[in-house]
Amino acid sequence: MYLSKENKAEIFAKHGKGATDTGSAEGQVALFTTRIAHLTGHLKKNRKDFSTQLALQKLVGKRRALLAYLFKKDINRYRAIIKALELRDIIK
Repeated sequence: MYLSKENKAEIFAKHGKGATDTGSAEGQVALFTTRIAHLTGHLKKNRKDFSTQLALQKLVGKRRALLAYLFKKDINRYRAIIKALELRDIIK
């Protein structure tokens, strides 16, 4: 499995408030980014896997919604997570 319990705890510890803080927006965005990278690699090998393509599009939408929430609530947290994950600033 590409995302084991330890990998998730490491992601949440690095980007969230702690390893057990799975609900913070920053931790969720970081987890979604990891999953998006994995699915993108899978789709490069399997171009006709349309169910994975749909799942990827939904995941990107969820991440975008969380980023929009962070942008609206606390711009400094938004900028910090964008910089840490090296994402484009798409919300204007």
